[in-house]
Amino acid sequence: MNTSPPTIAITMGDPAGVGPELCLRALTAPKVREVCRPIIIGDAQILNRCAHQLSLPKPEHVWELASWSQEGRHATSSGVLHIPAFTQDSFQPGQITAETGRASFAYIETAIALAKQAEIAAVTTGPISKEALALANIPFPGHTEIFATRTASDRWCMMQFAPEIVCTFVTVHVGYAEVPQLLSVERILEVIELTADAMRRLKGPDPVLVVCGLNPHAGEHGLFGNREEERLVIPAIAAAREQGIKVIGPLPADTAFIPERRRTTDAFVCLYHDQGHIPVKALAFDSAVNTTLGLPIVRTSVDHGTACDIAWTGQARPDSLYAALRLAAVLSNS
Repeated sequence: MNTSPPTIAITMGDPAGVGPELCLRALTAPKVREVCRPIIIGDAQILNRCAHQLSLPKPEHVWELASWSQEGRHATSSGVLHIPAFTQDSFQPGQITAETGRASFAYIETAIALAKQAEIAAVTTGPISKEALALANIPFPGHTEIFATRTASDRWCMMQFAPEIVCTFVTVHVGYAEVPQLLSVERILEVIELTADAMRRLKGPDPVLVVCGLNPHAGEHGLFGNREEERLVIPAIAAAREQGIKVIGPLPADTAFIPERRRTTDAFVCLYHDQGHIPVKALAFDSAVNTTLGLPIVRTSVDHGTACDIAWTGQARPDSLYAALRLAAVLSNS
């Protein structure tokens, strides 16, 4: 029986952000090395430059993409899979550009390809800049949509996971005005099903889920909104219950996350981005993990942005990255 820890790729994220520093710290962190073999997918020259600036150890091993399958894949050491995706003449830490956006996208695409070929066990993504992606004319608003598209996944959703709270999302990176038209009984049920399956893998049988309402007071029986709760949310909950899933709701979001409710709930199904991200980041900003459910590969991520204001200064906390790697290890072995 193979008891060696799984090989997990860490995409470096946007080079101008805190990703390079966090990746360097992960390579040598005992709490990371005890659960996985971390491999950074990024630019080795950028990492060496960041290491020099912050007096951190440089990566011991560097592999080129052409030699990865023969050499790096079967090695036992950690290191860097070097993807030279941009020139560095004009690069400055903290400055988001189209070039850094293209580079971060190249790291992600490489990681997805390796995971689909089973050359790595999982992918943990560093923070990227949506602005940089847009500057580079890359037509994705974030990691979740990239992974879903590149793996041809029809059923997927974002999950924010922390010991204090777990939230999944029916819609993600869209404006508030777009949310109602993107809701349907089928989509809400799909996210409930994906959430229940994930919680069975992570917490055991018969998880208890809460579904939030869309409107204030969960619509107050049609008083607020356009009866989205009655037309969409309640039928989806009823269909989930027919499958034996334990679901409560729709509950008003302003009381759904109180301490007493969190103690009895395994996961909250949220209808839009901030409905769940606000409580997650209020309760677990440094420890929460972003993962995408429904993919044929395992993908987790830090639950924070590029933090360009503190990039390459030594101030970035690696807690979320370490937690993301631990969750990736658990999911890749489940």
